[in-house]
Amino acid sequence: MKTFPPSELIINEDGSAFHLHLRPEQLADRVILVGDPDRVSTVAGHFSDRECEVSSREFHSITGTYQGKRITVLSTGIGCDNIDIVLTELDALANIDFNTRTEKPEHRTLTIVRIGTCGGLQPFTPTGSFIASVKSIGFDGLLNYYEGRNDVCDLALEEAFKQHMNWSPLKGAPYVAVADAELIEQIAQNDMVRGITIACGGFYGPQGRQIRLKIQDPDQNKKVEAFKYDGFHICNFEMESSAVAGLSSLLGHQAMTCCMVIANRYTTEMNTEYKNTIDTLIVKVLDRI
Repeated sequence: MKTFPPSELIINEDGSAFHLHLRPEQLADRVILVGDPDRVSTVAGHFSDRECEVSSREFHSITGTYQGKRITVLSTGIGCDNIDIVLTELDALANIDFNTRTEKPEHRTLTIVRIGTCGGLQPFTPTGSFIASVKSIGFDGLLNYYEGRNDVCDLALEEAFKQHMNWSPLKGAPYVAVADAELIEQIAQNDMVRGITIACGGFYGPQGRQIRLKIQDPDQNKKVEAFKYDGFHICNFEMESSAVAGLSSLLGHQAMTCCMVIANRYTTEMNTEYKNTIDTLIVKVLDRI
């Protein structure tokens, strides 16, 4: 039986995971991920009770009950690099015995839904739209570090996208992670736009924004908007969905991302007051998870 040494699986003195500071018994089977630590309290504001609340750096978590369902809501901060930490430690909490440092004999499957904000890329994704990421193109390269990435990715879509974009190898290889189909049906139902999402490795240049620095491909966003594959358009930019779907698939968990559009790059609209309206999406997910 494989044993995970202290240098690889770092456990704090109180028996909690190194970054998240959660202990195994504090983690629910249903997990909602949000980027903003303050949004954790917004989600948990709908709970009928709270078991625990833990904060460490950008990782703020609350476990409680919503309509009889035990749920953990956890903030990840921004970016796929943080998702690498969050998903790995959530899986460790679920599937590794922290006392013996060995893998548990029975796999525990988590249901994970990320609720986020994004930039819409199509005329049919105006501000305020809800988008469910059926597939996510990762610009970050994270999944390429893990064995088995080809088994959980849409390789044909990857090649079609790279050819369409005339992709520069200097950017690293994009990957296409696939969300859990059953969970998409459960959460998206008939009131979310379903499409392809791009998870970018940054907010400015990787999303085609030019402030003082010029970007390598000034036509990037036009080409992204024009891409279509198997009936799906690329609907939005955000920064975490590919890692959430990809790592969850490799680790044996159900996961998906749904986002509210707060900016439409196609129409150049922006809603800076989105925090007042994202609660509608939060309640939908709480009801359906």
